[in-house]
Amino acid sequence: MFKFWTSILIVFSPIFLFSQTGIDSLLEELDATIDKSEFYHSKKEAEINKLRSLLKLTSTEVHKYEIYEKLFTEFKFYQSDSALNYARKSLAVANTLKDLTKINTAKINLASIMGTLGMYKEATDILYRFDIKSTPEIKSLYYGVNSSIYLNMAEYAASNQEKRRYDELTMKYRDSTFQSDSVGSNSYFITQANKLFEKEKYDETIKLLENYFSKMDDNNTDKAVVAYIISQTYFRKKDFEQEKKWLILSAISDLQLEKKEYISLRSLAFMMYKEGDIDRAYKYIKRSLDDALFCNARLRTYEISKMMPIINDAYQKQNDTNRNQLITFLVSASILSLFLMVVLFLLFKQMKKLSKAKQEISSTNAQLVALNNELHLFNEKLNATNNTLKEANLVKEIYIGRYMDQCSVYISKLDEYRRKLNVIVSSGKTAELVKVIKSKEFIEEELKEFYHNFDKTFLLLFPNFIEDFNNLLVDNEDIKLKQGELMNTELRIFALIRLGISDSVKIAEFLRYSLSTIYNYRTKLRNKALGPRDEFEANVMRIESTNK
Repeated sequence: MFKFWTSILIVFSPIFLFSQTGIDSLLEELDATIDKSEFYHSKKEAEINKLRSLLKLTSTEVHKYEIYEKLFTEFKFYQSDSALNYARKSLAVANTLKDLTKINTAKINLASIMGTLGMYKEATDILYRFDIKSTPEIKSLYYGVNSSIYLNMAEYAASNQEKRRYDELTMKYRDSTFQSDSVGSNSYFITQANKLFEKEKYDETIKLLENYFSKMDDNNTDKAVVAYIISQTYFRKKDFEQEKKWLILSAISDLQLEKKEYISLRSLAFMMYKEGDIDRAYKYIKRSLDDALFCNARLRTYEISKMMPIINDAYQKQNDTNRNQLITFLVSASILSLFLMVVLFLLFKQMKKLSKAKQEISSTNAQLVALNNELHLFNEKLNATNNTLKEANLVKEIYIGRYMDQCSVYISKLDEYRRKLNVIVSSGKTAELVKVIKSKEFIEEELKEFYHNFDKTFLLLFPNFIEDFNNLLVDNEDIKLKQGELMNTELRIFALIRLGISDSVKIAEFLRYSLSTIYNYRTKLRNKALGPRDEFEANVMRIESTNK
C-alpha cells in the first residue's frame, strides 16, 4: 500500500510543482502590475485628456453626446463621481437632440452609475419610470443594469426576506437580458455562463468561458469579469488553486485597464490572508481600498471595510512578531558579538603563542635542514670515496693479476731468449750474435704486446671509455681508431689519467714519449673539449667503470 501511494506521489508531484510554479509566476506579474500603477494611471489619464481636448474642439451637439458617452465609459469603473457628471451631461445633450434612443441610453447609464455610488433609490426611480418598449434596441442594456442594481441591493439587504426579493428580481432581469442579448456579444456569454452556474453546471460554465476568455482582447473591460466568474466556478468545485489563478488573471486585467471598481483583488487578498501570506494580503486589500475610495464605489468600500480590520490586525501582529523577532535577533547578535570578541581575543593570544612556537620550530627545522644537507653532502662524499676505493681496489686486483701473468710470461720469454743466445754463442756465430743484440725487434714486439694487454685490461674496467671520452669532445673531433687498434696514444694518455696517473713525466715514461709530446697531446685534446677546458680532465675522471 505504501509503495502504491509513493508511486502516485511520484507521478503527480511534477504536475503539482508545475501548477505552483505557474501561480507564483502570476503572483509576481500581479505584484509587478501593482508596482507599475503610475504607468497605467498616466495611460488612463492620457486617454481622458484626449477626449476632453476633443470636447473643446467640437461644435455639434451630436459629437458632444458621443464624447460624453466615451468619457462616461472611461470613468465608469475609474471615478464614479465624474462618470455621474458625464452621464448627466450626456442626458442633457440627448434631451436637446430629442433623440429617444440617446435619451434612454443616457438614463440607463445614469442609473448604472448611481447603483455604483449606492444611490439605489434614485437609480430604481429612473428605471421604474422607464418605457423600454419605446427603444427595444437597448433593452439588453436596460435589463443588464436592472440585474446589476438588484444584485447590489441584495448584498446590502438588511433581512433575508428583502434579500430573497432582490435575488428574485436579479434572476428575472438576468433571464430577460439573456433573451434580449445578441448572440456572440460579451453580455450574451456572461449571462449564459451565469445561468449555467446557477444550475450548478460548473464544467459547462468553465468550458464556455475559458474558450471565450482566450479570444478576448486585453483592452476588453469585460475580460476581468469573465475571469472572475471562472474563479467562482472553480470555488464551487473546491478547486482552490484554479480559483486563485483566475482571480489573479482577473485582478491583472482590472489593474492594467486602471479600473478602480472591482472585486477580484479584494477576494484574492482574503485568500492570501487564509493561506498565511499576510504581506500580500495587506498589500492587495490596501490597494483595493485606495481604489474604491478613489472611485467612490460605496458597495466595494463597504465590502472592503468588513475585511480590512481582519487583515490589518493580522498584518500588525505579523509586524509585531517580526519586530520582536528582530529585537530578539539583535540582542542575540549583540551577545554573540561580545562572545565572539572574547573568543577572538583569546584566539589572538593563542595565535601569538603559536606564532612564536612556529618561529622556534621553523628555526629548529632550518638547523635540522642545514644539518641534513651537511650530512647528505658528507654521505655523498663518503659514497664517492667508497666508489673510488672500490674502483681503485678493482683496478689494483685486475692490474696486479695481469702484472703477475705478464711477469711470468716475460721470465719465460727471457729464458727462451737466453737459450737462443746460448745456442748462437755455442755454435761460434759471433757476427750473428752481435746482430741479434743490436736489433730492437724483440723490444718493439714486447712493447706492442704490452700496450695491447694494457688496452685490453683498461677497456675491461671501462668498457664505454672511448664512447664517453668522445662525448666530451666537440662535434667532428671524435678520436677515430685504425683497424685492429683497441686504443691509440691519445686515448692511452687519458686512460692513465683516469687511473689516477696525471703526472706527465710518469705518463711519458710509461708510453716512452718525450715530455713535450705528452704535453702537446693533453693540450690539443683540452682545446677540443665540448665544455670548459679547465674541467675537461675532471670530466674524464668522472667516466664510470664497470663497478658503478
